[in-house]
Amino acid sequence: MLESVIWILLMGFFVGQMARRLKLPALVGMVLVGILLGPQMGNVISPGVLAAADELRTIAVMVILMKAGLGLDRDKLAQQGSVALRLGFLPAACEAIAIAIAAVWLFQFDFATGLLLGCVLGAESPAVIVPAMLRLKSLGWGVKKGIPDAILTGSALSDVLLLLVFSLLLAFLTQNAIAVTLPGGVTLSPLQLLPIQIIAQIALGVLLGWLTAHLLVSLLARQNWTQNAVQDALVTAGFALLLVVLAEDFPMFSGYLAVMTAGFFLVELDAPLARRLRGGFDSLWTIAQIILFVLLGASIELSVLSDTLLVGLLVLAIGTLVGRSLGWYLSTLGSNWTGQERLFLLPGNSAKATVQAAIGAIPLTQGVEGGEIILALSALSILVTAPLGAWAIPTFAPKLLERGEVDPTKVSVARELTLLAAVDTSSLATGVLAKAAELARRSDANVVVLHVVRVDDPAVVEELRQRVRQCLADIRHRFITTSGSVPEEIVRAAQECGAAEIVVGKRGDRTSDRVLVGSVCQAVLETSLLPVVVVEDSALVLEDR
Repeated sequence: MLESVIWILLMGFFVGQMARRLKLPALVGMVLVGILLGPQMGNVISPGVLAAADELRTIAVMVILMKAGLGLDRDKLAQQGSVALRLGFLPAACEAIAIAIAAVWLFQFDFATGLLLGCVLGAESPAVIVPAMLRLKSLGWGVKKGIPDAILTGSALSDVLLLLVFSLLLAFLTQNAIAVTLPGGVTLSPLQLLPIQIIAQIALGVLLGWLTAHLLVSLLARQNWTQNAVQDALVTAGFALLLVVLAEDFPMFSGYLAVMTAGFFLVELDAPLARRLRGGFDSLWTIAQIILFVLLGASIELSVLSDTLLVGLLVLAIGTLVGRSLGWYLSTLGSNWTGQERLFLLPGNSAKATVQAAIGAIPLTQGVEGGEIILALSALSILVTAPLGAWAIPTFAPKLLERGEVDPTKVSVARELTLLAAVDTSSLATGVLAKAAELARRSDANVVVLHVVRVDDPAVVEELRQRVRQCLADIRHRFITTSGSVPEEIVRAAQECGAAEIVVGKRGDRTSDRVLVGSVCQAVLETSLLPVVVVEDSALVLEDR
């Protein structure tokens, strides 16, 4: 089992990075690794890991849905609430019906079995859609109208709908459907119970998510049971996973919706705690996505694809281009979305992966006629739509969406930070380097050390270079020298290297021309558009411009 974990993590990571360097989504490489290592080809993954694949995928999906909840924006949801609600039901329902009709025509299924296939293929993949939408939010694409938030919410609701209908149809086709008799002798058929079940799943999921968020705020922020962000993320992940497990044991609410709702309410109840959790779940997702997509690839049944490849592609095309497109049109009817923004739903709201891997084989194991075709099309939908969606979302977002201002309180804005430390050859350079190192360690930043040469003395410059190496031994840094006007060179170098802040030293006397005197600091403060940290001999003064 340990060997399998090593294969999954290392090959999944490096092949994913190779795919990224080839301008492909990393998940393409990870799924490919799963196919190569899985029982269909290499048979390297141990039976124990394969047996636990469903549970491991559940953990990974929990992580990404908590990330989604922590990234939702209440104001944008209020702005697009009607669209988000309609996106949760209409596209999935229209696609399922279109696929059912196509299956009756192409496979001679009865309508119930065709609709069962539609429920399997119509479910959207949170593993593909959620990280892609969060990345769009971090870059600002579509945020002005809340388009990523509407898609995130709609995809979660649509999976609730389709999984409930799938369960109902499966029970009907296997003769396990049970009617319920209410007090007073009123009997409700499974079909009549469906609207009640949908409302209950959503309402109870939201309620439990709200309660969980309040409990987490009490434990982590008010009672201080944890000491750092890692412990915060660990406890939160434990409670989120508990929601998913309880939903499996007591299927009266949607566990995944509860997890996403908990993340949303955490932002509303305690934004600083939500920010810490956002960073923790970003780290968890780095590992979880490798496990998720590699095991997803290992679960794909390649052997069942050969007989249904072309007709399967036709079914997927009908479901997406006819059924889902109609649902998208109805969902955005009367909204402020432009035609281009509506068109973005084609790449942004079509990917399938995790749900298909989880339920695609169930009809076959339950003895449903046509179950082998359902399994084959489930595998085909993963192979086609997951990589295509992961590639198409970042590719078409800049072409179809408007770029707005990023709200850092709702998403993690990942970018490499660089600090510029301007030093001379005096003893004050050590203080400047120490402050630059302290700031860099806080934000995992790089440091560019600038020395403006006034007296051409290689020995002095080399001594300064050695001091830089000593003070920044654990920081990625570059040492550069230049000549000219000191303030002008500092500002110019900061702009060229894309620095986020400038760190300079200041001394009150003018006993040496080699030190950065107060007038230099003043000139930098007056001309720099970047924040400037000024280090004095005995005190630290922070001055921002």
